[in-house]
Amino acid sequence: MRQFFGCLTIAAAALSGCTTSTAVRTSNDTLIVKTSAEPMCGSIGAAKVAEKQAAIETIKAGFDRYIITGAASDNSVGVTQMPGHYNTYGTANVYGNYGTFNATTTYQPGPTIVYGSYDQAFAIKMFREGEAGANQAISAREILGPKWESIVKNGIHVCAS
Repeated sequence: MRQFFGCLTIAAAALSGCTTSTAVRTSNDTLIVKTSAEPMCGSIGAAKVAEKQAAIETIKAGFDRYIITGAASDNSVGVTQMPGHYNTYGTANVYGNYGTFNATTTYQPGPTIVYGSYDQAFAIKMFREGEAGANQAISAREILGPKWESIVKNGIHVCAS
């Protein structure tokens, strides 16, 4: 619950959503990166975070470049409307044995709840500079930009980064 509220605070401040990523090493030079992003990120935001996470994991593993050899995505995002309520206001007038009632009813819809996540997985093969195939691979440092060292150290947790 604490993590949820932390993400909520960061999301409100950064106007972007929280993400989580994990990497599973499948061999000396391959791994799978899995990213899950809140609905406000969208599927493209989840893919961008997974791309950056692949770059982070490449550098952490001691490599310089990578190629995405496989990808999968999932969308479990949904929206539901909670029940609302009706308010009726009126006035009654009585004239002897005769009366009138004038009323207005308004409906206040309940809150809209967005739930689920956008998930992205990449299988990557990593290369060191000069290895066969490295010239076709993507530079991990270029993907992360000029502040790559900070990003590798701190990770990426929001879509906008």
